[in-house]
Amino acid sequence: MAIKTFKHKGLRAYFETGNVKGIKPAHAARLSRLLYALNRASEPNSMNFPGNDFHKLKGDYRDFFAVSVNGNWRLIFTFDGTDAVLVDYRDYH
Repeated sequence: MAIKTFKHKGLRAYFETGNVKGIKPAHAARLSRLLYALNRASEPNSMNFPGNDFHKLKGDYRDFFAVSVNGNWRLIFTFDGTDAVLVDYRDYH
C-alpha cells in the first residue's frame, strides 16, 4: 500500500521533495495531508473521511476517485490492488 505512480509531474515532485513549483502553493498543506493519507491507504474508501468530498468519477474517468483540495481543485486517483496509481491534481472547471 503506497502511491506507485503519478500523472501530474508537479504533484510527484512535491510528494518526493516538497518542492511547490508545480502546484498551487496555497494548496501545499492540504495536499500534504491528502498525499500522506493516500500513501497509507489500501483501498479507495480509505480516503472517505469528513471534509474530503470523496466520490467516484464518471465517464472517461469512471475508474477514478476524487477528493477535494480547494475550490474546483481535486486530487484524483485509482488503485491497482492495494496501491494508489495515476494520482493527478486537476482543476475541474
